[in-house]
Amino acid sequence: MEILIGLLIVIAVLVLYVISVYNGLVKLKVDVEGSWSDIDTQLKRRFDLIPNLVETVKGYAKHESGVFEEVAKARSQAMQATTPGQIANADNMLTGALKSLFAVAENYPELKANENFIQLQNTLNQTEDEINKSRRYYNAVVRDYNTRIQVFPNNIVAGMFNFGAKEFFELDSEEERKNVKVSFT
Repeated sequence: MEILIGLLIVIAVLVLYVISVYNGLVKLKVDVEGSWSDIDTQLKRRFDLIPNLVETVKGYAKHESGVFEEVAKARSQAMQATTPGQIANADNMLTGALKSLFAVAENYPELKANENFIQLQNTLNQTEDEINKSRRYYNAVVRDYNTRIQVFPNNIVAGMFNFGAKEFFELDSEEERKNVKVSFT
């Protein structure tokens, strides 16, 4: 009888442990998804700003159509990307295209003084800051989640319930890690 009670206690402790680990993994998975949603929101905000920015620059630099086409193409690719890796690659292309756009704008003093352009560049600068904050938070949550599913004995529970590693949102090079320069002073 004592053996049966001891066995039931051990089974109950194991079940409670599995439930605890499972719930912790679910919480982290939800945190990963929520933090990805924050990045997605900020990227969409940036995507919405870009057409206004391009139109403002076009008004002053009509003959720079190649730059405008590059920005439009990069924006379109970024909007179609779905995984963190694809989005990071598309984001890198978009950042490069925006750098070209700002290089063009640098040649037009009247544009740099335009109130609409100044407001757009300030909003874009704020958005870039928010994207970087969201990216850092997302990567921290992914790190915690990936660590939790890989450590023993959590990895057994994670394997039983098909918890897989999540992808980090990383940039490819040091140059791409820098914010888009939006200051024209």
